[in-house]
Amino acid sequence: MELEVRHLRALCAIADTGSLHRAARQLGVAQPSLSTQLRRIEQELGGALFVRARTGCRPTPLGRLVLSRARPLVAELRALVTEARATAMGGKGLRIGSTASRALAGWLRRLRRHAQEPTLHMDVSANVLLRMVADGQLDVAFVHEVEGCPLRIPESLRIRVLVEREPQFVSLPADHPAAAKAVVHLSDLAHDRWMIDPSVDGEWDAVRRVLRDAGIDPPVLHGDYHTAANLVAIGEVVTVVQPTSPSRPETAVRRLHGDPLGVRLLLAARTETELEGVYPALVEAYDEVARQAPAYREWLERGGTTPPVPALP
Repeated sequence: MELEVRHLRALCAIADTGSLHRAARQLGVAQPSLSTQLRRIEQELGGALFVRARTGCRPTPLGRLVLSRARPLVAELRALVTEARATAMGGKGLRIGSTASRALAGWLRRLRRHAQEPTLHMDVSANVLLRMVADGQLDVAFVHEVEGCPLRIPESLRIRVLVEREPQFVSLPADHPAAAKAVVHLSDLAHDRWMIDPSVDGEWDAVRRVLRDAGIDPPVLHGDYHTAANLVAIGEVVTVVQPTSPSRPETAVRRLHGDPLGVRLLLAARTETELEGVYPALVEAYDEVARQAPAYREWLERGGTTPPVPALP
């Protein structure tokens, strides 16, 4: 067996997380597969690299020696891949990953004003995007973390919190009886069909918990949120939406009583420098869409948890 970069990356992940289980999750592989890989590496190098204990894994003297050489190699290769991709894109490419957000358009527009040429990779899974940043496939990722369902954030990433808790609202047909209210109780929607996208990390678990806590058990359809928006418009379902979502002639976006469901909005990158380069533009873009959403603007003006953006007049 010859050592490869993936083997060195695996050793660094085990050392950084202190656990085969957490390292396997960070690398996106099964724990038995990582354990087998580690045994083969140790056989190749002639000794144990980690001491396994109930409290986790810690490097042996041989392991520390190997890691002292492996870390710079892994870092250099990551830098090489990043620089090569940037050069191939003319040296201007900023690779952004994001889950859905109305702030995206304004963010990209502002970045272009500063001579940056962003490319955008969308994914419903925040965990996938974070892993892509850690692996050098993306430069930054703007993601949301559903309350009660923590994301698997690689330890190598730097995080900036845009909004500590953004309440999630509900979208319902404009002719729904509850649409006449500024604030909707979950009990008002107990007999409606809900549509939830289960591929969004943590979304279904959180909504199911909120419905259960409210003592209701409505019928639930699974599907993407683009389809959900169309079904709301024709009166077939209600669905969870971001508070920045606009109402349409056929739909109404309303706050849920007690704000039972929230998300944390995060920006992730490998370095603080990368964060500093794009974070201010994201703050401005988010503030812009927050001001344009009447229900959310009213919630903020009445003392909701204000995100770290300029104060609303």
